[in-house]
Amino acid sequence: MSAEEALIRETRREAALQALAQEVPYIVFLGVRFERRGDELTAVLPYRPSLIGNPIKRALHGGAVGAFLEIAAMTQVAWSRLLPRLDAAEEEGRAPPSARLFAPKTIDFSIDYLRPGRPVDAYARARILRQGRRVANFRVEAWQEARDNPIAAAHGHFLLTPPAE
Repeated sequence: MSAEEALIRETRREAALQALAQEVPYIVFLGVRFERRGDELTAVLPYRPSLIGNPIKRALHGGAVGAFLEIAAMTQVAWSRLLPRLDAAEEEGRAPPSARLFAPKTIDFSIDYLRPGRPVDAYARARILRQGRRVANFRVEAWQEARDNPIAAAHGHFLLTPPAE
């Protein structure tokens, strides 16, 4: 693959990831963005004053943190399902599939709040522990300055709907 072809492929992948994020209104509302390194995604929740839940402690709202964790996990699972189909469509010269088809549905989601989130940007990275044809099991952690000092962690399961081909 030439450098030009690699650049085109990366541009298409980035566009597909942005389309995936734009499909979920709450991702847009919170302003979550994604940084991609290969097939690994890091979700970024930019700080803004409206995310504060406790104005005395200046701590991030637990609902915003929980939603951020779920968004990070959901997007990682959807991206892991979409990426192979993007590559196949590119090789076959077809239009890429709609990102909307790959959104999983939450079965269960359990959050551990480990420390208050401070009024700075937060980051999250999800790891798929097991993914079958119908269910994905995942773990996700959110942190601020240091990844080894998480503010919250979650685990759960998503129902995977088979995409229409």
